[in-house]
Amino acid sequence: MKLGAFSNSLAVKDLAASKAFYEKLGFTEVGGDPAQGWMITRNERCTIGLFQGMFENNILTFNPGWDDNTQALSDFTDVRDLQKQLKADGVAFVSEADETTTGPASFMITDPDGNTILIDQHV
Repeated sequence: MKLGAFSNSLAVKDLAASKAFYEKLGFTEVGGDPAQGWMITRNERCTIGLFQGMFENNILTFNPGWDDNTQALSDFTDVRDLQKQLKADGVAFVSEADETTTGPASFMITDPDGNTILIDQHV
């Protein structure tokens, strides 16, 4: 199962304060829109998304079709195929991708400890 690029998506209270903190750890802003309350930061191969007011809890995020630098991959497992496999394995879904579509789509699941996992395909 190829899940794609991994990042942590953090629900932050103050985007500017979080940005300043993670910059002290060597992270730099590489994307996003602070005016909309979000940004993507990176330190080498580690990616952390900072999201203010968008969701309640931190989320583990996987991006099928992307490498660690958000470059499109020619060979990847489509989000809908991942969803079908997980359904066949008995995994419960919080939200589902529309299996009649192609291209960008996402689904969410929760692990046994209540951690949210977002599988978010952008290609």
